[in-house]
Amino acid sequence: MRRVLFAAAALLTIPTSGHTAMDADAAAEAPYIDDRSSADAVIRSLYSAINRHEFARAWGYFGEAKPAKDFDAFVKGYDGTDKVEVETGAVSNEGAAGSIYYSVPVAIRATDKAGGEKIFAGCYTLRQVNARIQAAPPFDPIHIEKGELKPSTADFEASLPSSCGDGPPPPKKDTALEQAKKAFLATYGGQCDKDRLATEPELYSIKYKDKDGQPGDPDKETRLFQFSCSAAAYNESSIYYLSDDISGVRQLQFTEPEMDIRYVNDDSEGKVESMHVVGFRTTGWAVNSNYDPDSHTINTFNKWRGVGDASSAGTYLFRNGDFSLVQYDVDASYDGEQDPQTVVDYNTAP
Repeated sequence: MRRVLFAAAALLTIPTSGHTAMDADAAAEAPYIDDRSSADAVIRSLYSAINRHEFARAWGYFGEAKPAKDFDAFVKGYDGTDKVEVETGAVSNEGAAGSIYYSVPVAIRATDKAGGEKIFAGCYTLRQVNARIQAAPPFDPIHIEKGELKPSTADFEASLPSSCGDGPPPPKKDTALEQAKKAFLATYGGQCDKDRLATEPELYSIKYKDKDGQPGDPDKETRLFQFSCSAAAYNESSIYYLSDDISGVRQLQFTEPEMDIRYVNDDSEGKVESMHVVGFRTTGWAVNSNYDPDSHTINTFNKWRGVGDASSAGTYLFRNGDFSLVQYDVDASYDGEQDPQTVVDYNTAP
């Protein structure tokens, strides 16, 4: 918990007989705090600004949804306020479409010029837009979306909500998902399309029986996260991550054969003379891919040109906690027809 004493109140209006919010000496003595590094720091900065009569700065800590109909009404709302004691609880957060939303439980004891006290309790909601996807100014820092405070009849010390909202405490943080997001942004934040970085990944849960397990053992679970990365004229790329209790979060790598393709008269636009697998490589990119939960397979289809008459396609089957290549097809002829040949076939492997 954090308790701060300020001579001003945010989102509060106390009846007044014409007094100003605080005198010049009190404003001069108030510390200057301007910190957007965390949700509760923003709230402390808001109270600092109001305490120093810097109402324009206070107004700036809010996003598009302002706390009053206009700036004048916002300033007038603090007439008569002498001091405010603020206590904050544990900050919770939840990610959504490129943003993090923070909820801050608060309890406020406000004292007016006549010595009257009122206690309010509730929550502030703040939003932080992912800085990586903000490609052009002005930069949007963490800001207050709203504050919902209601009068409380409890003692000040007992009025602080244990969590935000009327329901149960916020759900447990999805640690694996957050780790996958961080890994994706750290590795591909500078390579993927900016708008795709703001898109939430597709989530899949794969439950299976451990091949070395004993009868009656519970199912094991591997989670699959599909991040959309980029889109060109006819190919879209995705990045996949796996997570389980043993290995944690790791990026999925796709095995692909290296091909030696020969064309008649060395003309790549002509007839294919021969095609051989000469080795294998791995890549983290999956082109035009999808996961089929019924067959537990990831399928890729890489068009070599827009009409799709030349291409390569892989099928990756989930087996006991990981995906492995079971089939790979190549259509190397640019003949206007789709006639792929299977160059790798492990469908009968155990």
